[in-house]
Amino acid sequence: MIINPRELVAGTIHLVSLPEIFVRVNEMIDNPHCSAADIGRVIGQDTGLTARLLKIVNSPFYGFPSKIDTVSRAVIIVGLQELRDLILATSIARVFAGIPNDIVDMDSFWRHSVGCALVAKGIAARRGEPHAERFFVAGLLHDIGSLLIYRKVPELAREALLRARHSGEVLCKAEQAVIGCDHAAVGGELLRAWKLPKHLEEAVAFHHTPMLAEQYPLDAAIVHLANIIANAVLFGSSGDPHIAPFDPAAWDLAGLSPDIIESIVIEAETQFSQTLEVLHPKEH
Repeated sequence: MIINPRELVAGTIHLVSLPEIFVRVNEMIDNPHCSAADIGRVIGQDTGLTARLLKIVNSPFYGFPSKIDTVSRAVIIVGLQELRDLILATSIARVFAGIPNDIVDMDSFWRHSVGCALVAKGIAARRGEPHAERFFVAGLLHDIGSLLIYRKVPELAREALLRARHSGEVLCKAEQAVIGCDHAAVGGELLRAWKLPKHLEEAVAFHHTPMLAEQYPLDAAIVHLANIIANAVLFGSSGDPHIAPFDPAAWDLAGLSPDIIESIVIEAETQFSQTLEVLHPKEH
């Protein structure tokens, strides 16, 4: 069977739509007539989201010295763009709730996603990239195409996973052979359909082939490296039985030195448990 990513995503937007609160806040942030106070009031109407946001801004993820106890203060301190990223991050696990564990261990899947996100943020921070949260979100979403494959074509997903385990192929190659497309391409197409920023779309779509990204190869390279590091240090598993091949060009583009990887991993480990608790509180 040959399925292209657009076919797989078609008809899916209502099935896996982004939460209305994210859509509203996203529109307000892009509206110059909306103030931080206006956005804070809208967020404050969702008590669950408010609790999650305050929990993460007061966690080691940020390490602020004083407690942030209101959404309006979080908006001011964290910034609007970063807050939008955090709302997306804290909502995404709920979009795909209910995928059965018989296809893949979902607890391990989310652990891997959070681990990759933290490492990607750490790499971006070491490089001095502005808005490091965007890399966190890209890392968190990098395997989102897998979740759509599990939901839409579960039997083909199982076949691809079994092929990867028995053939020695990495999962994306097995998916291409069985389905006709891989989770990276499907994820990129889903983010495009959701109208999320191009840098997120490319980071997800090209996280196995970062040098093919047209506009944001650095974003794709950082997520590529974070994915491999997260797999290597056993931050859960996306279901792939193998560590994906490493692209030396991505390492060169990111400009990292080997001696800082250990500190990035240690920092990610210190933030991991509380970050996972906020983003995916019911599965670990």
